[in-house]
Amino acid sequence: MNDFNRNRLVDWALKLYVALSFGFIFAPIAASFVFSFNADRFPSLPLGGFSTVWYEAVWNDPLVWEGLRNTLIVGIVVSVLATVIGFGAAYTDFRYRFFGKTVYVALALLPPTIPVVILGLAMLAFLSSTHLSGAIYSVMIAHVVMCAPFAMAICRLRLSQMDPSLEAAAWNLGATEWMAMRHVIIPFCKPAIFSALFITMAVSFDEFAVAWFVSGLNETLPVKVLGFLQGQVSPRINVIGTFVFIASMTLVILAQILLMKRSAAPAGGAKETGAVTP
Repeated sequence: MNDFNRNRLVDWALKLYVALSFGFIFAPIAASFVFSFNADRFPSLPLGGFSTVWYEAVWNDPLVWEGLRNTLIVGIVVSVLATVIGFGAAYTDFRYRFFGKTVYVALALLPPTIPVVILGLAMLAFLSSTHLSGAIYSVMIAHVVMCAPFAMAICRLRLSQMDPSLEAAAWNLGATEWMAMRHVIIPFCKPAIFSALFITMAVSFDEFAVAWFVSGLNETLPVKVLGFLQGQVSPRINVIGTFVFIASMTLVILAQILLMKRSAAPAGGAKETGAVTP
């Protein structure tokens, strides 16, 4: 049925607003990508010529490779730990009822709402007091604190789509709690778990403020970029920025594709439950 109350002018205005919003957000990123191929040292229009000299400079820079290595190590470890902690926190919220549950959920989801500078100073003070600052695992600890709430939120969203009686049915069929977790809960949450892995890795990959406070000499790639900015203006920043953007967007898109998956069909649910039948 057509909606006769819709105003075509309003529809076009909304579409224009969305297009302008995306243009405002992605214009600097597009400019960085274009200027990464500029032969001139300073960004200017018209371009001085097409060149890949700055990509070659980044490729041959050992500092960039060191930062990339640290970023990948931190991102992989953080994504796994944050997803495990986030899934456990989400399942606790889904399965159990206890006093202070609202406070528990609020505190679990609190870190992303704290300004990163304040969080970085707090993590630096805490890690320094425990003699853990200035190492690569310092960045991992800080990033897990930041990323675990994202994993929890994603897993909570998936668990909210699950019929709570599914797990009880597995118990009635003779499954232990761990068997029900393995054959019912985890298969149902698998898209959310992988999505949480990608999202937390993207957050860790992009974050630099907290890493700058606690990393010491073990700098991640975004912290290296900050060092380039504090020194001299280098076109290598455009190259690194392009790479970081592509990597982050790839992770976010993969996470979004997984989040779009819906619950399995009833037959699939019966199959999962039947897997734990003694």
